[in-house]
Amino acid sequence: MDPQSNNEETDPFVPRDKAAAEHGRNSAVSASLNFINSIIGSGIIGLPYALNQAGLPLGLILLMAVAFITDFSIILLIKGGNMSGTNSYQSLVQSTFGFPGFLVLSVLQFLYPFIAMISYNITTGDTMTKVFQRIPGVGPGHILAERHFVILASTVLFTLPLSLYRNIGKLGKVSFLSMMLTLAILVVVIIRAVTLGPQIPPTEHAWSFAKWNAIQSVGVMSFAFICHHNSFLIYGSLEQPTLSNWSKVTHVSVGFAVVVSGVFAVAGYSTFTGYTQGDIFENYCRNDNLATFGRFCFGLSIITTFPLECFVTREVVSNVICNRDLSRVEHAGITVLIVSLCTALSLAYDCLGVVLELNGVLSATPLIFIIPSACFLKLSSSRWFQGENLIASVLLVTGLIIMVTGLTMTVLFPQDCSHGVEMFYCADANVSSTVPPNYQIDQIKD
Repeated sequence: MDPQSNNEETDPFVPRDKAAAEHGRNSAVSASLNFINSIIGSGIIGLPYALNQAGLPLGLILLMAVAFITDFSIILLIKGGNMSGTNSYQSLVQSTFGFPGFLVLSVLQFLYPFIAMISYNITTGDTMTKVFQRIPGVGPGHILAERHFVILASTVLFTLPLSLYRNIGKLGKVSFLSMMLTLAILVVVIIRAVTLGPQIPPTEHAWSFAKWNAIQSVGVMSFAFICHHNSFLIYGSLEQPTLSNWSKVTHVSVGFAVVVSGVFAVAGYSTFTGYTQGDIFENYCRNDNLATFGRFCFGLSIITTFPLECFVTREVVSNVICNRDLSRVEHAGITVLIVSLCTALSLAYDCLGVVLELNGVLSATPLIFIIPSACFLKLSSSRWFQGENLIASVLLVTGLIIMVTGLTMTVLFPQDCSHGVEMFYCADANVSSTVPPNYQIDQIKD
């Protein structure tokens, strides 16, 4: 899992452009926290649904496989930068595949975090409005129960100010807070698996080893684990940016993320089995105070994750359009423009289930499976079926298969959005109850 050169300590790959100068130096601990925060974003709430798609045993196997591939390809990415003498994802692809490759990568590298930021805003609006409605006197007609107001308020008060930082190292403490909030959410989901799970009868085929649409779950898992677009930024912030130090940061970050993600996915799925929705918090009842606390923690967590994605989108815009260090005015202007566009789109749309699944298949899969492997194979002097090259070749082919198959199945069997609908097992008689459309469709297919 650790593709390293023998002379990495004597000939370290040290960034020579703005990645090092502008973003500052960072300890390995702070870099790990930023990396973990980048991995464990809004995608984690979709992992129980991924197990619903794949089947619990196969889903866990696929989750471990995606984590391994993520770990391997992140190190492969930095090693490719070392081999080519480049210090960003874009410059690596440009030096390997020329300007066409640079444009394709730039589109993917911008599109993924940009759509992720939109999903963060939408989830913030949906989650925090439910939290605020648990406050006495705050009903459905109150301004705090209006998702548009909540999204605008969180943008102005939190996400925009944090996104205006020029040094990614300054987000280390914010990332630590986000990690603590994620652990609190994990505790909530585990408690509810024990207390609520036994009250909900398992659906038919709930514990099947595998399900026919397992390939779609890989797209959701890829969306949850993608962090390659942040890799060079965080690597460049290390106090000692060597492949050895980077490998340690990567192993710790991905290892912690897969443990948290796996426990979260199993606890969430075992609670609701076939009723599990794309947003696991849509499964919990509105009058559940513990779940409300979990929603609150998750809302704060994704608010603190938003700036990391904004750093990447701004970096892509800077490299493609300006191709130089941004002045303070340009930095602020581009940041405000990106955040404003994300906010406007998240105010206009309230359900991006299909879009996020497509984002995982079309953006995350190439960034994780295909591009790092293709760059390494192009730069390597060895044959494709020897040593590390064999693994890279397998990843490239696997990524292509997942893209084609996942896209086809996502279009044919899109994820439904049962947005804001109270589940049938909830005791609140004042709201309509229903079985998720996804479950009804799955039962027909089974």
